[in-house]
Amino acid sequence: MKKKLVLLGIVSLTILGCQQNNKKLNLKEVNTIITNGIIVTVDSASSLYPDGAIAIDGDKIIAIGTSAEISNKYQSQNVIDAKGKIVMPGMVNCHTHLSMTLFRGLADDLQLQDWLTKYIFPAEADFMNEEAVELGSQLAMIEMIHSGTTTFNDMYFYEDKVAQVAKKIGMRGVVSESLIDLPVPNSKNSDEGIAYIRKMVGKYKNDSLITVGLAVHSPYTCGPELIKKAKKVATELKLNFHMHIAETKWEVDTIYKLYKMTPVEYLDKLGVLDDKTIAAHGVWLTDKDIKVFAERGVSVAHNPECNMKLSSGAAPITKMLSMNCNVGLGTDGVASNNNLNMFEELHTMALLAKLSTGNPTSIPAETAIRIATINGAKLLGKQKEIGSLEVGKKADIIIINAVKPNTTPLYNVYSALVYAVNGNDVTDVMINGKFVMRNSALLNINEEEVMQKVRVKARLIAKKLKEKNPEHIFVNLLDSLQ
Repeated sequence: MKKKLVLLGIVSLTILGCQQNNKKLNLKEVNTIITNGIIVTVDSASSLYPDGAIAIDGDKIIAIGTSAEISNKYQSQNVIDAKGKIVMPGMVNCHTHLSMTLFRGLADDLQLQDWLTKYIFPAEADFMNEEAVELGSQLAMIEMIHSGTTTFNDMYFYEDKVAQVAKKIGMRGVVSESLIDLPVPNSKNSDEGIAYIRKMVGKYKNDSLITVGLAVHSPYTCGPELIKKAKKVATELKLNFHMHIAETKWEVDTIYKLYKMTPVEYLDKLGVLDDKTIAAHGVWLTDKDIKVFAERGVSVAHNPECNMKLSSGAAPITKMLSMNCNVGLGTDGVASNNNLNMFEELHTMALLAKLSTGNPTSIPAETAIRIATINGAKLLGKQKEIGSLEVGKKADIIIINAVKPNTTPLYNVYSALVYAVNGNDVTDVMINGKFVMRNSALLNINEEEVMQKVRVKARLIAKKLKEKNPEHIFVNLLDSLQ
């Protein structure tokens, strides 16, 4: 009798095991599951999951729901426990000059025209080459990933090298070679610059991470013929057209003296404003200008910290949004900011809007988050791919530690993200379905090695600057960091 009971027990356990295995076999295997987190989707319904999970397969999100719902349908060898963390779309930095990280702190507390003509343009002429662009963009991408940016929109030179760095690190980027009516480091004239752009378009066609754009610097550094020629090429190649527009009062006054129009009226007359146009800054816009932008589908890349630092002004983004003009968020370059931290930029944007309008309800926290994510994706023409956490979209995801003094207590997740979270609270970053940072450590580049190379390069820059300006003490400061 005892033997029969033992045998029955074994049979019962076997049947139970088979049932459990069958249940497991019914679960869909995916690459990664992020579970137990506060999921902020930024979708059209502003869906939130206080105890949520995301299933990721390949480069896409295939399911979002409660942790229980996802665990009942999916399994993975790579399950990330996000308990006590916020999970949200990666930040989209809409306006950058990445390689200018090499000039961080080089020329501060100056007027924009002095900053450009006396310091930045000469430093670029002396030091900006392909090797410097590679090094500067490496440092920039390290900083951006650490603070939660997954996509950038760059305007500079040697953009093919920027693209190569992004591919190596695993970052998503729009790389826009800049045209100007002056010789630049990698082209003697605009025709050479356009040839460079055409070559990049062929090289990165259908690339999973890199999109090529075209940039002209500004209405005051580029004549009407170059602007029209550049826009014609951008239209032919279906590229974004990226340009500094109405950044300063000086620019507005200069364009008015030349053409008796605002910069926006002037560019509209040239026929270059449409839904592929990205206007960086847009500080000095009239109501008529904003209406033109809204009607043409132009997006504005708002850069509040740079605009404040250079005393350019406060862009009227509250009015832009009320007039259905799309606004994204950018940092500009670190030579005029001096960082690429989108959470700091987000915080500043919200506060500046309240101060400049005298209205504490201007740009609520949830609106600010949308500006930094899905609005930025729309600005780049990528709103169907990135900018929110939705089924079918690319898995560009950041995870933020919400169990820290600065985020405790957590009453409202949007409020916490805009007013309390710091960039260094980001612990994990996934781009295109692959982690590029885990537990605050970048996976595809040696940070210390890059920073050491930058310090060596900075000593050369400072030495040259000291020869022209003996009062500068940069060399001694840099020596102390070796």
